[in-house]
Amino acid sequence: MEDRNRGIQATPTRFLAPDGVGIAQSHCAVVVFIGDRAYKLKKPVDLGFLDFRTVAAREAACRRELVLNRRLAPDVYLDLAQVQDGRGRTCDWLVVMRRMPAARRLSTLVERGAEVRADLEQLARMLASFHSTARRGPEIDRIGGPTALHKRWTDNFAGMEPFVGEVIGRDRFDEIVELALRYLDGCASLLEDRISRRCIVDGHGDLLAEDIFCLADGPRVLDCLEFDNALRCVDGLDDAAFLAMDLERLGRADLAQQFLAWYQEFSGTPAPSSLTHHYVAYRAFVRAKVACLRHAQGVGGAARTARHLTGIALRHLRAGQIRLVLVGGLPGTGKSTLAGALADRMGAVLLRTDQIRRELPGAAGLAIHAGYGRGLYEAAHVHDTYQEMLTRSRILLEHGESVVLDASWSSADERESARAVAHGTAALATELRCVAPLDITEARIADRTGDVSDATADIAAQMARHFDQWPEAARIDTSGRAGTALDEAWEALRFE
Repeated sequence: MEDRNRGIQATPTRFLAPDGVGIAQSHCAVVVFIGDRAYKLKKPVDLGFLDFRTVAAREAACRRELVLNRRLAPDVYLDLAQVQDGRGRTCDWLVVMRRMPAARRLSTLVERGAEVRADLEQLARMLASFHSTARRGPEIDRIGGPTALHKRWTDNFAGMEPFVGEVIGRDRFDEIVELALRYLDGCASLLEDRISRRCIVDGHGDLLAEDIFCLADGPRVLDCLEFDNALRCVDGLDDAAFLAMDLERLGRADLAQQFLAWYQEFSGTPAPSSLTHHYVAYRAFVRAKVACLRHAQGVGGAARTARHLTGIALRHLRAGQIRLVLVGGLPGTGKSTLAGALADRMGAVLLRTDQIRRELPGAAGLAIHAGYGRGLYEAAHVHDTYQEMLTRSRILLEHGESVVLDASWSSADERESARAVAHGTAALATELRCVAPLDITEARIADRTGDVSDATADIAAQMARHFDQWPEAARIDTSGRAGTALDEAWEALRFE
């Protein structure tokens, strides 16, 4: 039961007497616990982002809190109560709440190592159901769309700037800024698609483990963000990512991943992993800014918390980078094996020229003409194949999917076209060239069965004579174990 400003958590001061009477206090509210009830009083303060100095303003805030929180916890937010002075005049208002058992707080259970998977599955189902009926529409889309997401990031960058150098390093901060904005630039189509799929909802906005209670008859979710619609109207996945971030902060990244998987299953709105990483990073960065503000207030350990949270944000932004990986080399060098394994490990889409060239108009005739397989490798058809592959790549990259491209990449012009696609979608391009001794490659070509590649030893020799220099590529020796080559490729991708 904590109040927050624009995503800023104010951990309350708590006092709980043995007889069950207690008090908790934050920057803008006081909660008094008596028996099985909790009474929340707004402080008469003006903090810029909110102004509770008048009785009317406090009444309006209490009514808004009651209505919004009843969406997820109707049996917790019971009523409003008037506070009267000695002459019978209303001088204040209280939110009357059912008191939750502190021992069942989700954050407490996680910190104690309790088994909470069943509770999280229930919670994911509950959140997905809540989002399915939540307020949505053109105005909600405008408030919570891509432009608003960009503004939320930049507002938080500005809020964090005074602490750069003192609390977090300049290099770390600059990398977070670069990666976050690059993602937004490159994935505009994905974010617009989320709008068209009606993913933007009037959600909770502040889903923290501290405010969730796991009861025998199901979870109770308290304390939504009631004072600013712009921060509450977000992509449903963004809403869920807040709790995932908090679970990771508590040291349970495994629970975070499982919760998000359940949420996407129950909501029926799957998303590329890059978007999930992006939203978790955003939530971690917001909390890092909060920790910096508390450090400025003299709260011990806040700077350490800020650094921990920026670390989480940076890890997710790096993991969520959209990548275009070119895996090339001559026939028989194992590029297809490596490309497939790499795509599997990355969770990326694999596109192969060997497959695409067979799908193009006229491919069947070319296969028959001039001997089986030979016509497919004529210059005009090869160029068309690469162009089709890059067209598909561009669409996937713009929608948040990383792509691995399996082709020979013998032409410097085709590689330059691929780099242009990466640049145009703000994707990170990595180029890998597979190499192996001639006796190994020829043996592999001879032993092929059931593969879509039509390359023969003669075609491989001809390609070798016309293979343009490729200094930009990392050379991957595929003559040894497949796992060794995969590890070398992974290292070249510089996942950190």
